[in-house]
Amino acid sequence: AESIVPGSSHEVVLSYSSVVKRVAPAVVNVYSKRVVQERPASPFFNDPFFQQFFGERFSFGVPRERVQQSLGSGVIVDQGGLIVTNYHVIKGGEQFTVALADRREFEARLVLSDERTDLAVLKIDPKGEKLPFLAFKDSDTVEVGDLVLAVGNPFGVGQTVTTGIVSALARTHVGVSDYQFFIQTDAAINPGNSGGALVTTDGKLIGINSAIYSQTGGSIGIGFAIPSNMVRLVVSSARSGGHVKRPWTGAQLQPVDAQLASSLGLARPGGALLRDIYPAGPAARAGLRVGDVIRAVDGYDTDDPQSVRYRFATKGLGGKVTVRYLREGKSYETQMALEAPPEVPAANRTQITGRNPFSGVTVANLSPAIAEELGLENLSGRGVVVLAVREGSTASRIQFQTGDVVTEIAGQPMTSVDDLVAAVAGERQQWQFSVKRGDRVFSATVGG
Repeated sequence: AESIVPGSSHEVVLSYSSVVKRVAPAVVNVYSKRVVQERPASPFFNDPFFQQFFGERFSFGVPRERVQQSLGSGVIVDQGGLIVTNYHVIKGGEQFTVALADRREFEARLVLSDERTDLAVLKIDPKGEKLPFLAFKDSDTVEVGDLVLAVGNPFGVGQTVTTGIVSALARTHVGVSDYQFFIQTDAAINPGNSGGALVTTDGKLIGINSAIYSQTGGSIGIGFAIPSNMVRLVVSSARSGGHVKRPWTGAQLQPVDAQLASSLGLARPGGALLRDIYPAGPAARAGLRVGDVIRAVDGYDTDDPQSVRYRFATKGLGGKVTVRYLREGKSYETQMALEAPPEVPAANRTQITGRNPFSGVTVANLSPAIAEELGLENLSGRGVVVLAVREGSTASRIQFQTGDVVTEIAGQPMTSVDDLVAAVAGERQQWQFSVKRGDRVFSATVGG
């Protein structure tokens, strides 16, 4: 083909200025501030148990106060002042300030925070003014190679726009959130861009910039954004004034690697193997069995458990989805209900007080609903799970963590909150207990 020489400057000028003019006013800076207490390290707690179980940050001493601040970006998604950002931008914050592109600042209140998706929603009061906002675009319509723009405030230097392409879709092994399913882009995303907008060339929001892969801290062309379909779900929950409620599969899933695929007689690795099934859950009622491999949800391929969880989560509650699965080498389809996990047994949320190692924790009976809330892989097991740890408490100093499951105290199994309350009612010279954290169980003896 014959090369065509541009006939004028207008034929060689490529600009995104019209898109940026529409998008930039809806991208804000988010400032989070809190007062933290620091305790100097103590030389008296070098016990191997504390180092193994509670980590090397176990400390006592006189606390010192300091102000901790963080800076990130956010996106206005509602003309009334609803703003979405990353959870890690506002985590632990007590005061929030939002600065608009025109330099006006507003105090903001936290409407919803969801650590599992790494998203949070703030609200400012524009006093009747209609603010510029970005409309959502279906992130499933985005394809690799599409042009995108990333807008945010890297390094706190002021609003910055970078451009690139969508490098990959459905990235699931990033480790930023429980619902790992990201749009990958080579548009430069640097520190401070977190919570900013990833937009298409028509000015629609397709993602919230969340993380980068970097060995130096700077952008090397591998950035990740939370898809707009997940963002939309969290914003919708914020508008309704509730917590994020997600459907569950009622199954424990594991990835299918090459070795497992070979043992199952599959042509290639991929999909999510059902390792365990809740007796009355959606998977069981849909006829699925242990050993089945889920390969698609509503026509979208699922290469791993994270993909399955993402597809269920973004559907929301109510209705059904079509699940394609493999059983003994043959492909089948079934309908699965989109419903919330049951809270059976009832949570019985209780804060523990008194002179014992658990003083300061809030605990609950373990159920599918609580397990889903905390991101634990538990279907039918019983136990007492830690929901929260009060800062400055005995349990905090011992460094209990949210998600710890207390399995035993003084040789007695802990099957309910009532068991734990009874076990800590009396005083002891020594406390012996076992706690499950992730896949490991730790046993400890602590002086009374």
